[in-house]
Parts: sequence; structure tokens; C-alpha cells
Amino acid sequence: MKRKSKDIVAERLDYLMKSHPNLGTQMKLAKKTGIGQTTIGRIRRGEVNATAENLRAIATAFDVPVGFFFDDEPYMSSLGEANWSSDRLPGGASARPPGKDGQLPLISWVQAGNWNETVDNFHPGDADEWIYCPFKHSENAFVLKVVGQSMHNPGGDRSYNDGDYIAVDPEREPVNGSMVVVRMDDEHTATFKQLLVEPNGEKMLMALNPAWPNRIMRVGNNATICGVVIGKWTDET
Repeated sequence: MKRKSKDIVAERLDYLMKSHPNLGTQMKLAKKTGIGQTTIGRIRRGEVNATAENLRAIATAFDVPVGFFFDDEPYMSSLGEANWSSDRLPGGASARPPGKDGQLPLISWVQAGNWNETVDNFHPGDADEWIYCPFKHSENAFVLKVVGQSMHNPGGDRSYNDGDYIAVDPEREPVNGSMVVVRMDDEHTATFKQLLVEPNGEKMLMALNPAWPNRIMRVGNNATICGVVIGKWTDET
């Protein structure tokens, strides 16, 4: 059975700290990376999933690729060249900039709202930021930063807070229950909701927040599904 990513990260971090005496304590690594000692300890023990920003800082400190923390193979093979999914951007319009392997472009909600134009004319400079993605994804995947509380569900298994980063894959097939980003074609806006599919094929979008007004909306011909959410990062700072 495939191990959880946080367990692999914990094992790899423990290995790196033991093999680099100059960064072998939580205090030393915290000073080098700017990450809190408590957070480093919890990551090392496999108690939490490390954020993308924290993993990037740790990888930089030890001079290893971020992919080292996600390849469930023997240590030495992971120190070699990372085998990331692709070197293309959303829409396949141009090559990924140098040094961006294993990263997805963070785009704006305005770009998501203009989805047809975005996928046809996306260029490296259009990304607000590049973020390492630990999830398996297609070459056209991208990242959005959640805005608002419509998908925040304190009592649910899945919940997304304002400020969370979500990875969105346009090539993942949306099914009943999928978390999706949808472009409202006549308004040139994008929304993030859960897809509900009725037995008769009718589609609806639902906010996870049980207190959200107008929680359920029907999906008409004016909507285009931009992609399925395949994972999220949460800022723990």
C-alpha cells in the first residue's frame, strides 16, 4: 500500500537532518529556513502535512529538489534527476521557464474567469507565482488561491479556507462529488464549488459552507468546468 506523503516527507527530513550536522537540530534548521522549531518537529514526526512554502525552504536549505520529499523510492535514486509530469503550461502554449520543473503556475481568478482565452494564450509571465505541487497532475494543471468562505465547512471531511492554495487539473474527469472550478461564461467569472450530478444528468454546484446563502445553484449552458481540484495546501503559520 502506498505510504502517505507526510510519512515520506518525515522520513526524508529525518534522513537529511541526520546526514547534515550543520542543520541537524530543529533550532539550526529553523534559523536557516525561517520555519518555527515546533513546525519542523511536527513535520519530522509525520504529524502534519508540510506546506509547499515550507518544503521549498527546507529543500533549498539542504540543496535537494523538492521532489526528493515525494518520490517513494530508495534515497539515492531520489537524489537524482526528478521525473516530473511535464514541462508545459496550461494550454500547452509555451515551455515551462527554466528552474520551474515540478511547479504549477498560480493564476488569478480573473484568468480562470476568462478560461478559454487563458488556455489559448497563456505565457510564462502570466503566472502570479510558481508553486511546487506534490500531487500527481497533468501538464495543464494550475493553482488558485481560495477567496472567501463559501467552501469552509468546519464539521465536514473536506473544507477549504480563505487563503488555501488548491491544485486544479483540467484533464481530470469531473464526477458527482468532485470539487470543481467553474467558469460562468456570460459573466467571465469563476467559482469554486462541489459538483452534484442528479440521476437524470442534471448538474448543480454546492457550497460546502452549510450557512452559505443560496448554497446550491443549477449549472446551465452558460457554465464551463475549468478543472477538478486534486489537492490543497494550507498555510499553517
